[in-house]
Amino acid sequence: MSAKGEPTPAPALPAPLPDPAVPATRAGRVLSFLARFWWVSLTLICLALWTPGVLSLPPLDRDESRFAQSSRQMLESGNFIDIRFGHVPRYKKPVGIYWLQAATTAIAGHGDRSHIWTYRLPSLLGGIIAVLLCFWTARAFALPEVSWLAAALMATSVLLTAESTIATTDAVQLACAMGVMGVLFRVYLAAHDPERPAPSTRLVMLGWVALALGTLIKGPVVLGVAAVTIIALIAWDRGAWRWLARLKPLYGIPLTLLIVAPWAIAISLESHGAFYQQSLGNDFAAKLAGGQESHGAWPGYYLALVTVTFWPAILFVVPGLGAAIRRHRDPAVHFLLAWAGASWLMFEIVPTKLPHYVLPAYPALAILAALWMLTPREDNAPRWTPILFWLAAVQFLVGLAALVAAPIVAPRLYGTGIDWHIMAAAGIGALFGFIAWVLYLRRSAILSTLYATVAVLALYPAITTLAAPRLDQIWVSPRAAAIIAAHTQKDDPPPALAGYTEPSMMFLLGTETRLTDGAGAADIGAQEGGLALIEDRERPAFFAHLAEIQGDAVPVDSLDGLNYSRGKKVHLTLYRMTATHDYGVPPAE
Repeated sequence: MSAKGEPTPAPALPAPLPDPAVPATRAGRVLSFLARFWWVSLTLICLALWTPGVLSLPPLDRDESRFAQSSRQMLESGNFIDIRFGHVPRYKKPVGIYWLQAATTAIAGHGDRSHIWTYRLPSLLGGIIAVLLCFWTARAFALPEVSWLAAALMATSVLLTAESTIATTDAVQLACAMGVMGVLFRVYLAAHDPERPAPSTRLVMLGWVALALGTLIKGPVVLGVAAVTIIALIAWDRGAWRWLARLKPLYGIPLTLLIVAPWAIAISLESHGAFYQQSLGNDFAAKLAGGQESHGAWPGYYLALVTVTFWPAILFVVPGLGAAIRRHRDPAVHFLLAWAGASWLMFEIVPTKLPHYVLPAYPALAILAALWMLTPREDNAPRWTPILFWLAAVQFLVGLAALVAAPIVAPRLYGTGIDWHIMAAAGIGALFGFIAWVLYLRRSAILSTLYATVAVLALYPAITTLAAPRLDQIWVSPRAAAIIAAHTQKDDPPPALAGYTEPSMMFLLGTETRLTDGAGAADIGAQEGGLALIEDRERPAFFAHLAEIQGDAVPVDSLDGLNYSRGKKVHLTLYRMTATHDYGVPPAE
């Protein structure tokens, strides 16, 4: 260790792997061309993959519709401090994502706040920024071609595609995390290489700004990823921590507080402290203590899902990890292993698990995979290397089979069946995916990636644009909203919903929609008349209370479907209710 307390560079050792290099082939020249115009090529890939889903999918339950509806209510009320869903406070996440969704809807909606795609624009832009920052992070030490491949692996992954298509927090959170980790990466590398210039103060402060924005988006998650990475590095480097001074915390922490504190104080006053009681005491603490909202799972959950969630990058991740472990003395690889391993372990340990939680660990894995892809073949590779190679090949085929089957099987089970457009898109995806697999076996990593990209350009829109709209059975809310609109008369009050009260119904019908139970719907009908949508399990209470208050309800329409949020079939009946004029009036003395 040096006199300043920073770790001295490790003694030079023979590299267990040769350095990455771009092959002098046509594929290599194509890759170099794409890397030269990296921000254009990567942005176009992202838009081609994600825009179809942004524009075609109906509002999803439950989180997306809750976020979008709460953002719409900010625009309706003009209150950009408080967060509400209907008339109930929504104190689970900070305000950042609601501000972004409200802003994009105000700009792109042209006064119309009912289109879900305008609320998805922050996720689309956040995903693109995260991909571009993945390239920038890798460029701290790697060739432009390696950096492009890493960013492309992120852009084409199933998980980032899903999160960049819906109006939730995770794509924007990933962009903030990449800003933080990219700066932290450069600081670490500069501390371990005397010839590398230290990042400028402006760049370091931008890293703190990214941390502040990440805090406003999803609380302490970005801080947690950075913290566990730093802890892993300190433990791995035998206690060396003085390099952290290069992060300039005496300036960065006040800057972060300056950005976060105004809203943090305002919401405390607005909610009388209820926001922190619910968001930290109930929501965040509950996730750490146990499986919240039936989302608990044992450690290993993310390993079980990664075959699909990180497809098609999974073809290169396992061999990339094997190669990285062998060259872990390299400071850059050292950092990436700590980032991927520590953050993945953190998410596996937390009892509450959802597939997207582990997304901040993926960029480090993508960079390590891209390094391996351009590493020349070894003559004296360890005996276990072929095992990793074939494990990745099997994982890729399993993921490919799942993605090809999805647009074919789902419409048969939950919709109106498939047509030739779906079969053609799925067939193209399967063909190019299989070619990518064969090229991988021939160790043509660049061509394999390019063919895999064509495969996802066929498969993802096949799922989101061609197959998803045909899933009539699971799109209960759009169908229910349509029959309510068809039977609504000019002077009707907002409808009452009992039993089936998914958040997407409020987004589709409006903020004043009444979410209640069977007896409550009967009371509303007796007082105001109008329409009530009653799910079968609430019908006994609905009619029992109608009989008590001598109310009247006539069925006018019905529908069957599958509530995918609960995994249960539902039958909904729409009633027109007649107001009882003397209901609720106290009897004369």
